[in-house]
Amino acid sequence: MTIAIIGGTGPQGQGLALRFALAGETVVLGSRDGRRGAEIAAELNERRGGIGAEISGCDNVSAVRQADEMVILAVPFSAHNMTLESIKAELAGKILIDIVVPLSAADPKLVDMPPEGSATEAAQTLLGDAIPVIGALHNVSATTLNTLEWTINCDILVCGNDLAARQKVMALCDKLGVTSYNAGPAQSARCIEALTPILIRFNISKAVPFSHAGIKIWAPSH
Repeated sequence: MTIAIIGGTGPQGQGLALRFALAGETVVLGSRDGRRGAEIAAELNERRGGIGAEISGCDNVSAVRQADEMVILAVPFSAHNMTLESIKAELAGKILIDIVVPLSAADPKLVDMPPEGSATEAAQTLLGDAIPVIGALHNVSATTLNTLEWTINCDILVCGNDLAARQKVMALCDKLGVTSYNAGPAQSARCIEALTPILIRFNISKAVPFSHAGIKIWAPSH
C-alpha cells in the first residue's frame, strides 16, 4: 500500500512517514514545494537505513494521486482548509485521515475549535459525504514518533462517520504497534482533539516528572 502524507515535511508527518515505512508501507510525502518534499524524503530514507519500504516526496497533488487509498493530513490548522481545497479533486475514492488539532494561535495549551466543532468535522463538511474523513493520531507526540528507539507510548482514538473507513484506519494504525479504539462518529473528534493541548500542558510542565505523554485506555483488573 502507498500512503500519502500531506504536510509530510513537518515533525509529525516525518515521524509518521518513518514509522509506516519501517512497518513496510510505502510512503509519499506531499509538500507545497515538491523539491522540499523530495529532499526530506531522501533524509528519511537515510534514517531508516534500508529497513522497510521506500519514502518519496513531491507536491501535495501528486502525492494524493499516488496514494492507493489512505491520505494523511498533517498540516498546521492555519493551512487546514486551504490545503484540503487544493487536493479535494484528487481525493475521490480515497480516505482522508485528519490528524490536525486546532490549537489556539495565542496559546498551544488551548484549542480554538472551528464552527463545525472540530478539524475532523470541518474537513468532512468541506469535502462532502462522498469522501470519508477519519480523525486519528491526534494525541501522539512528534518527538516520540521521530525517536525510533522508543515504542509509541499511547493508544489511538479513531473517529469518523463512515464505519468501514474507520475500521480500515484502525487496521492501518495497528501496524504502528499500537492499539486503536473505535471512538465513534466524527463528533467525537471534539473531545479527542481537545486532549492534545492538555497533553502539551503536561509535557512542558515542571510539575510532572515526564514529557511526551500520551493517552492510554486501561482495562479494569477485575
